[in-house]
Amino acid sequence: MTQPRMPVAYISHGGGPCFFMDWDPPREWDGLRAALEGIGPSLPSQPTAIVVVTAHWESRDVAVDSGATPGLIYDYGGFPAHTYQLTYPAPGSPVVANEIDSLLTAAGIPHHLEPAHGWDHGVFIPLKVMFPDAQIPVVAVSVLADFDPLAHLELGRALAPLRDQGVLIIGSGSSFHHFGNFGREEFAVPFDHWLHLTLDQPEHQRWESLVHWTDAPHARKAHGREEHLLPLMVVVGAAGADAAHSIFNQRVMSTTMSCWQFH
Repeated sequence: MTQPRMPVAYISHGGGPCFFMDWDPPREWDGLRAALEGIGPSLPSQPTAIVVVTAHWESRDVAVDSGATPGLIYDYGGFPAHTYQLTYPAPGSPVVANEIDSLLTAAGIPHHLEPAHGWDHGVFIPLKVMFPDAQIPVVAVSVLADFDPLAHLELGRALAPLRDQGVLIIGSGSSFHHFGNFGREEFAVPFDHWLHLTLDQPEHQRWESLVHWTDAPHARKAHGREEHLLPLMVVVGAAGADAAHSIFNQRVMSTTMSCWQFH
């Protein structure tokens, strides 16, 4: 049976285990939670697997977790004790990891499989919100440590055939990620507006703009270090000519942020 083609999505995964603890103000993350919860019902069918490109895993070449039962990496600090006991017992997928291996080999993209790598909070925290039943196999993919935007766009293009196998590709990061500038809307709003304009362009113009993303208004005020933006490059590469649809555009921690689906 032919699988319907999956959209691709770029999300903010929030702050640490933010969705699973008390926060001040108490409803700070409700809007983002609702946006993440809405992704699953919007899909044409249940995904056969989920591939998450996570900002919190950097590698010299593309790393792909290929274990059958990956553990969790609690890569956040200073949060309540119960947040280090969170679980997400979804299976891994060596089969999908091997398919990624084949796709990246065909595209000439240096990579390797890591059967013992676990899932960081950029993977399991948003998935606990999006797919709480933890029934869908998950594969995590790293960003490249050299932060080359073109290489991430090309990585996405290489992964795109997975969409026709019913695989949901998610880029997990944050459209604004500069701890020193949270709440600085004079930086966040113009950069966010530039992202929306960029993603509304035709495919080749999106690529050109994202390759030169540091020319955007207040780019380095929005991302002092761009690991949280790079998953967007992968998603745009996988999206091809598909239209961008904003699924979240609100202030979080007094800072404007956005998420998109492409279909």
